[in-house]
Amino acid sequence: MLNSDGQPVETIAGAAIDGPWDMTSVAQGEQATLFVTNVLNGTVASGETPVDEGTVVRLKLRLRPKQPPKVSGETVIGEGFPERTDPEALVIGPTGVALGGEGTLYVADTLDDRLAAIPRALTRHAPLGQAGTTVASGGFLSSPLGMALAPNGDILTANGGNGEIVETTPGGAQARPFETGAGAGGLFGLALTPSLKGLYFVNDAENTLDLAR
Repeated sequence: MLNSDGQPVETIAGAAIDGPWDMTSVAQGEQATLFVTNVLNGTVASGETPVDEGTVVRLKLRLRPKQPPKVSGETVIGEGFPERTDPEALVIGPTGVALGGEGTLYVADTLDDRLAAIPRALTRHAPLGQAGTTVASGGFLSSPLGMALAPNGDILTANGGNGEIVETTPGGAQARPFETGAGAGGLFGLALTPSLKGLYFVNDAENTLDLAR
């Protein structure tokens, strides 16, 4: 964790955290909640053979004025996501996460070209197995990585396989992708602009932060 000056002040490690790969958060008064995907559960031993041991962990943080946040709870809320090591990407497994309406957490199942959902993510006490419920599979999805939610609640994902950004409704309908020109392996992170009228995306192929409107 970094303070407002960019200085490290706290580290969260151990227990259910094993190869944290991506994260999203939500603040609620004196408490914050982090959702973290993990991709090293069993992948080192199995190598490039996929294993269904990827997880999503919820961390509850207690916020206090002028003090680092403290972990007040840790729960595995999703499990069974496929993952494997990769000579070029280091490891492939569940990546982007975004919290949608009614507490549903969306997860990019990168290895299976799939978007998953974990309902009641803020209050769930036990993990949802079998890599969550399927929102969409295949279609325009090609190794989805980074994820963000559009103002209308649709799910935006960055395709690692072809450099396209895909919009998917919570019901699974996909719109025609936006071609960024980044190519395969060029995309990862996504973030809405403060006005919510544009989308920032990283272009690893050009070492740039680009804007789509």
